[in-house]
Parts: sequence; structure tokens; C-alpha cells
Amino acid sequence: MPLIHRLSDLLVNQIAAGEVVERPASVLKEVLENAVDAGARAVEVQLEQGGVRRIRVADDGCGIARDDLALALERHATSKIASLDDLEAVGTMGFRGEALAAIAAVARTTIASRAEGAAHAWRIDGSDRSLAPAALNQGTVVDVADLYYNTPARRKFLKTEGTEYAHCDEMFRRIALARPDLAMQLAHNGRVIHRLPPGDALARVGALMGDDFVQHAREVAAEGGVLRLTGFASLPAYSRASRDAQYFFVNGRFVRDKLLTHAVREAYADILHGSRHPAYVLFLELDPAGVDVNVHPAKIEVRFRESRAVHQFVYHALKRVLAESGAGMAAAPGAGASPSPTQAFTPHAREAVPGRWAAGTASRDWYQAAPRQSQLAMDSASRAYLEFAGGARSAPDATPAPSAASIPPPLATEGAPPLGFAIAQLHGIYVLAQNTAGLVLVDMHAAHERILYEKLKTVLDGRPSVQRLLIPAVFSVSAKDMAAAEECGEVLAGMGFEIAAAGPYELAVRSVPALLASAPVAELMRKLLEELREYPASEVVTLRRNELLATMACHGAVRANRQLSLPEMNALLRDMEATERADQCNHGRPTWTQLSMAELDRFFMRGQ
Repeated sequence: MPLIHRLSDLLVNQIAAGEVVERPASVLKEVLENAVDAGARAVEVQLEQGGVRRIRVADDGCGIARDDLALALERHATSKIASLDDLEAVGTMGFRGEALAAIAAVARTTIASRAEGAAHAWRIDGSDRSLAPAALNQGTVVDVADLYYNTPARRKFLKTEGTEYAHCDEMFRRIALARPDLAMQLAHNGRVIHRLPPGDALARVGALMGDDFVQHAREVAAEGGVLRLTGFASLPAYSRASRDAQYFFVNGRFVRDKLLTHAVREAYADILHGSRHPAYVLFLELDPAGVDVNVHPAKIEVRFRESRAVHQFVYHALKRVLAESGAGMAAAPGAGASPSPTQAFTPHAREAVPGRWAAGTASRDWYQAAPRQSQLAMDSASRAYLEFAGGARSAPDATPAPSAASIPPPLATEGAPPLGFAIAQLHGIYVLAQNTAGLVLVDMHAAHERILYEKLKTVLDGRPSVQRLLIPAVFSVSAKDMAAAEECGEVLAGMGFEIAAAGPYELAVRSVPALLASAPVAELMRKLLEELREYPASEVVTLRRNELLATMACHGAVRANRQLSLPEMNALLRDMEATERADQCNHGRPTWTQLSMAELDRFFMRGQ
């Protein structure tokens, strides 16, 4: 066996470069983080050939003194920490003191810097550590050329120029999103790609994520003790097929953390299809002593000291924001189905908006009650609607009110409900309504599905009310479904279904939950049994409970081609305004959208 010997400093740095310098984007990350720590107000990045040929980063930070330039290229040399206490409460982006040494070991590196108060700048060559005077007004310029020129085996693993540039662009975006107060510019092969002036978080997010994201995003702002969460989370209508639009920052540092990812995913669980991914830009701030950033050399992983508390805080903060319905402010000028993230939302709009429209809305369950109850609820909704329109009198000797069909819809004036009043139904699928902002279009099935789902979750937490069927619904099933019905009989009974065998391969349903009284019983039960037989009964009432309720809501919701009266349509609108997460159905599809008068005028070129 060969004798043990000490590795050379160059070889040690080249080994370390395998962890720190994975590709050009890794170099850009380390240099940009140094610029941020230096207190820069403006940063300019120039790339050539995707960063493989050259990466040049210039900043106007505090600079590096002449005597410290050589030390900056040594391993484990840093100005950011000096003791274990500093390491346990790191407040800077960098702290390990090995990035510049690793970069200089695998690329032709030069650093020019002018410290505050210095007569002129100095430049150091990373290969021979030679110093020479340089011309520079302020700050530091790091020039990294010919990455992996001395380790050709590593260079072969680099991808195409386009791929490497895409990774560099992504790294630039992360730093730019974390620091909207910095002026930043990115150029590739002489062409300016991003020119970002300093501004607020919303302007920076709009510049990098696009106006479409901002339009479909909700602003997040929550505080709890030492924890603070801010940023923007998209509505499900802006969901993505991949995780390419997910940015989570902890104390300004972009991280990929399974705990945080799980908390966000759980917050979207009720409103996003399982195969889709949300888009968000979130910033978590906490005491630096409460998070360990010294987990990996790339500093992209963290470990929380109170992981459970952080998970619950992020989960509940996001869930509250996503539960707020945009229907509560739909009538605001310029508002749409995706309200501006700078506007406030009211989860229970009917309590916040004045006007007589709120009266009598307690009996709006025409679409899920029994036949007799449905008629009573419809009559109540009609009376409330006619009262608002001025067609009803409260005096005993008043003239009988006209029918709902004989009067026009009331004008959507100040004090009217946010979603306005229904005016028509389109092809038995969409409800058209007018509010003070313009025209509202509602997908009646998707909206009713969300309303039913939220009501089912609330009702089944206690003892659900049951509607007995005058004539039991009898239908044929397979042998597997018969076995599932027998095995999960208690689970179904707890949900309000009374089911029994009516033959060798037949089931009879004698009662259903009152909310689903008008649902197609046979179709609903077949779908439920199909899901029940795939999971043990113990999991159905715990892990799979919400999925099962979503199935029940989907099959119990009003179907296409169902002709609704104006009172019925208005009752649906009022329920939407009072239901959490009413902006999207259980599958993440939008339930309504707004066309403002300005948009309609532009379409017809009015005033042009």
C-alpha cells in the first residue's frame, strides 16, 4: 500500500471544486452572493458561451483591500465569520471561504477591486497570485474564463451552450428575486437579456415571472412570533406541469427544502390537481440561529431547529391566503377572476358588503335539498331577490309580488353583491351575471362542486343530516364492489349512506347525505365503491377522506344542460361569495372570470 502523504493545495482545491463548482451557474452563484454580501447597489453580469467561455461580474460594493486580495483566493479564508457563534447565526450569503479558491483552481480567474478610501484599484491573477494596479471606480470585478481548462475530464460533462446559459439565467433570477432593491443586469454574448432597476418586490416579481403570474397570484403576508412569511402564491389556474416556477427563500437565501415543499403542497392539496404544480415566490424570515445553513457546500439545503413549527406556520399561512375567495371583491374597479395581489380579500364577503341582498340567504340550498325542501328554498331565494329589486312589500295588504321571470334583473349599483346579479344562462353551462365592474361568467358545475365540497367537509365533521329515499335506489354492481360495500359499510354509514344487499350482485341505497339528495345515486355509489376498494377502510376516513368527499361533490354538483331560474342562479352566486376557495373547483379549474367594462369597450372599439 502506498505511503500516506499530504495532497498539494492545488489538488485539494480541485477536489473541492467538484462540490462547489458543478457548472458555470455555480460560479455565478458564488460570485453574485459575494457581491450581495459586499453591500452592492448595482450588479452587472456578462456571460460568453453560456458561461463556459467567460463569466464577468462587476459590483459597486465595498471592495477588497490590496493586502486581502491574495488571502481571498486561499481556502477557508473569509471576512464573514470568525467563531462558532458566528457560524450558528450566519447572516450573510457566503461564509465557508472556499468558493474563490475552488474557482481559481479550475478556471483562469482574475479579481480587480478598489476598497473604500483606496487611491486606486488592484488586480490579482488567480494562477500565480501576482498583483498589479488596475483602473476601477468602485467595487469589485471578478472575471472567470475557460472553466475547467485544466481538468478536461470535467469539461466533457458540461452540456450545450444553451443548457448552461439556462442554468446561469436561473441562478441570476434567484438572486434578483431575493434582492429587488439591487439594480441588476445580465448580458449573454453581448446581448442584454435582463435590465432590472431597483424597486419593490412586486415589480421585480412581475419583471422576472411575468405579468400573467402577477395577475393570478395572491400576496402572502403572515407573522407568528419570530417567523415571518411574505411573497406571492399563484392561484391553481396558473398551475404548471413542472416545478420551474417555485422559489422559496429563507433569510434571503434560495433553498430547496423537503419540509417547506411539503408544507406548500399541503396548502394546495384541496385546490390543485395532483399532477400539477403551484407557482410561488415566498420569503421566510426567522432568527438566523433557528436555521442551520451549513449543511452542504452549495448552501442550497438548510435544516430548521424547530422544523415542526416552521412547517405548520408556512402551511397555515398559505392555506389562509388560498382559502380567501376573490368573489368577495369582484366588483372592485378593474378586478377580475384573479385579483391584484396588492388588494385585500374578505373570506366571508356577504358579511363585509352592505346591502339588502344578504337578507334571506340562509335557505339557498335548492340544488342539494329534497324535492319539497328544494321548492321551499327556491321560493325563499325568489322572495329575497324580488325584495332587493323592489318587487315585494312587507305590509299585510301589499299587492302580490310579481314572478321573478316578469321583472328585469336589478342594476348592479353600489351596495350590490360582489358577483352581481344573474341575467342569463348560456348553453346550460355558464351563468352570466352583471356587477358594478362589468360581466361575470360562472361555470355553474365547477362552482357548485366547490360549494358542495366545502359543505361536505364541514357537515361530515359532525353527524351528517340524512335524506331517506322514498324509493330505494337499486343498481347492479360487480363482485368486487359488493365486497367493498360490505367491508366499508360503517364508513359509508358515517357519511350518511344507508346501503344493503338487494341480490347477489345488487345493492339498494335507502338514504344519502342531505346535501347529495338530488345526485344520481347509482353513479355516485359506483364511483365511491371503486375508490373504496383500492384502499383499506382505515385509510379512507383519514388519508383519503378529502379525495372521497371531492368525488362525492363532483357527482353531486349540478350538471350541464340543467336549466336554472334567475333566483337559482343568484342563490349560486351568493353561495360562491360566502364559500372559501370558491375561485376554483376541486380539480383546480377556475370557477368564474370577470370581463370589465373597459375590456368590453376595447373589444368593440368604443371611444376609439
